[in-house]
Amino acid sequence: MSQSLKSPLPAVIDDLWEQRSGLSPADAAARAEVVAAVDEIDAGNARVAFIDHETDEVVVDERAKRAILLAFRLLPMVQSQVGDFRHHDRVPLKTRLDGVRVVPGAIARWGSYIAPGTVLMPSFVNIGAYVDSGTMVDTWATVGSCAQIGKNVHLSGGVGVGGVLEPPNAVPVVIEDECMIGSRSIVAEGARVRTGAVLGSGTNITKSTHVIDVETGEELPRGEVPAWSVAVNGTRFRKFPGGEFGMPAVLILKRLTAGERHDKSALNEILRDHGVDG
Repeated sequence: MSQSLKSPLPAVIDDLWEQRSGLSPADAAARAEVVAAVDEIDAGNARVAFIDHETDEVVVDERAKRAILLAFRLLPMVQSQVGDFRHHDRVPLKTRLDGVRVVPGAIARWGSYIAPGTVLMPSFVNIGAYVDSGTMVDTWATVGSCAQIGKNVHLSGGVGVGGVLEPPNAVPVVIEDECMIGSRSIVAEGARVRTGAVLGSGTNITKSTHVIDVETGEELPRGEVPAWSVAVNGTRFRKFPGGEFGMPAVLILKRLTAGERHDKSALNEILRDHGVDG
């Protein structure tokens, strides 16, 4: 089945995408179609990506991404003001925040979905992102465009979740349910953090990052943190013509019991046992 057939958004978005080079903010009818489509993403009725539970693959809705990209072409630059803060942008701020706790200083753009029961500390959530219920986006954390964040996730202070818009078929970052992402960690370039995983502070992972289980020495799928595991930054040594050098890697320190709620003191003890700060 094609991506477009899976999309809840209308096929007119694909037609407009083919005509995009000739479109401008003066095209009111096209703009209305695109705004309606992005409104559906904003409401959570459509999303840029999801996990197919039959195949365990991340499926990208290219039509949703096209709608977002078309919005940048069709929406005019507009000046707006919230309190003392002035904005000049094509994409307005999000107004649909039912059941969301929003602390002053938090910014969420229209076209992002923030589920009821989430908490936004002073942080930034970009267009196309999906943040599910029970999740906290902590202080100075950023959720990039189209990133998909599951239920009951804690994005700790200063976490950077990378975004991706182009090309439309590019897989975004996916952080699944019940994850804890330690402060100043970076998850980018289509990396995937599976259910219940914990990233120690400062852990950096992209789609090409080597992932190694320290108990077995096994190399796991690149760019993926296994479910119910504790991961930290590490080094993988490789030989080059100029010598042997350390390359970034992610180390899996421990496997957790599936379904077990994270006990912060126990997690800190695991990290301390390996000489890592929590």
